[in-house]
Amino acid sequence: MANTTKSLKKKTGSGLGQYGIMIMLVAVYILFALITDGKNLTPMNINNLIMQNGYVVILATGMLLCVLTGNVDLGVGSVVASCGAVAGTLIVDFGWSTPMAMLGAIGVGLIFGFFVGFFVAYIDIPPFIVTLATMLMGRGLCYVILQAQTKGPLPADYNWIGTGFLPTIRVGAMNDGKGLDLICLIVAVVISVLLVLNEIKSIATAKKNNLPVAPVWQTIAKNVVLVGVILFFFYKLACYNGIPVVLILMGVIVAIYHFITTKTVAGRQVYAMGGNAKAARLSGIDTKKVFFWVYANMGMLAAVAGIVLSARNQSATPKAGDGFEMDAIASCYIGGAATSGGSGTIIGAVIGAFIMGILNNGMSLAGYDTNVQKVVKGMVLLGAVTFDLVSKRKKK
Repeated sequence: MANTTKSLKKKTGSGLGQYGIMIMLVAVYILFALITDGKNLTPMNINNLIMQNGYVVILATGMLLCVLTGNVDLGVGSVVASCGAVAGTLIVDFGWSTPMAMLGAIGVGLIFGFFVGFFVAYIDIPPFIVTLATMLMGRGLCYVILQAQTKGPLPADYNWIGTGFLPTIRVGAMNDGKGLDLICLIVAVVISVLLVLNEIKSIATAKKNNLPVAPVWQTIAKNVVLVGVILFFFYKLACYNGIPVVLILMGVIVAIYHFITTKTVAGRQVYAMGGNAKAARLSGIDTKKVFFWVYANMGMLAAVAGIVLSARNQSATPKAGDGFEMDAIASCYIGGAATSGGSGTIIGAVIGAFIMGILNNGMSLAGYDTNVQKVVKGMVLLGAVTFDLVSKRKKK
């Protein structure tokens, strides 16, 4: 009986540990609300937090797949810069339309992804070496394309993806005279309802298959916190300019990759490779194919992030994407991904990205030096990885 209880605890998680990442996100945000006297609670700052971290979330989504295989991609920051440079140059110098320039940038991202995937999967060169090469090559290519200059300004229809908002329907009377955006409020309620219904469905499915479920109080507490965060988040957006376009783009990408990693054979193969690549190969999984599509996908998402970044900056710059690979990798590990691969979730990576974003934003509002910010982020990353390794050793 005791062994059964221990087994159940391992599967369901015990206490608050199962929801530690979400608790950490809320705690860090509240901490900086106190430090900054509530400056990070303003509607404008919430909006800025989304727009400033949209490309990091997109990169973290793709990076998680690399991390699940037990590897990382060090070249994504340079690919972001190169793809933004391509889009900017095609528009400013060659007069391409926005859709065609975006397709051109995504094509360049895919070429980078195919390049890395080929050498990793079929030439069997370690991903660390290949992606280190693309880091140098991509940054050099960016400077060559831009000739070390900034290309801009970019047209309004291009910038819309990084700075635009969905149409709003204003209701009520606020101090600023604008009122609340009804669309934001409706979206918040719909997401909250779907979240609760999905939780109920998951519990019913687990009970039907005689699987362990979390205690009722844990389930209620988790959903209360999640719904509270969603309502607060969208209320603040409703007070400002409504829903940013980049938030919709992030939501679509996160939803697609969450489905891929949890509901498809391709997603389960990535997890299997991270757990034990040799065993996965012996069980019939084409590990070369998996490696290839994971890195090709990373190149494509880096291109999307490059478009979003250049649209937000309204120009393409040689220094764009500098250090983004570190933010994306850190987001995955802070979000609970295992350093050895085979464990981690898309949602965890997204939460990790927002924790990094809240740290950057909060420390900037508090007036901390950028060098101090780097020290703090390094300590948070080290702490997250240390916690993961210590937890695994205790389980063993």
